[in-house]
Amino acid sequence: MRGQQSPLFIQIMTFNDQVKALVNQALAEKPELFLIDLKISDSLKITVVIDGDFGVTLQDCVDVSRVVEHNLDREAHDFALEVYSAGVSNPLKCKRQYVKNIGRNIKTTTQTAEFMGLLTEVTEDYIVLETKTREPKKIGKGKETVIKQTKIDFQDIKETIVTIISK
Repeated sequence: MRGQQSPLFIQIMTFNDQVKALVNQALAEKPELFLIDLKISDSLKITVVIDGDFGVTLQDCVDVSRVVEHNLDREAHDFALEVYSAGVSNPLKCKRQYVKNIGRNIKTTTQTAEFMGLLTEVTEDYIVLETKTREPKKIGKGKETVIKQTKIDFQDIKETIVTIISK
């Protein structure tokens, strides 16, 4: 049987493809939402993580769940389904999340350093953080607040998290 896949494997692949198509269909109905992660375990536990340009409501999660659940045959597949939004403490995974968070404070870790600041710009290749630092005055004694712009290439980013700063 080398080179051939078992019927069970083909059946699971077909199920996975069905789930992916249904999630895409549900998100196409709400273009402000986008997929962050989709996992289907061997035991058919479906986990869908979504985000939205303007946030995600409980109703958004219910709507995506209904499209998937109502179009799969429970008689053919015993599955579990969980749809939830990406939490504020979860790392950003796609550029669309960065765009959504322009104007918010973030913590970005690269291979060599950690940066905290206000996300001010997102391009196809990099992000720009605005940071405030206290530096010695150029003239006279004491320190002054200096605003700096730091450009960080996406390829260098290991992790980015939105930070909540209390005043």
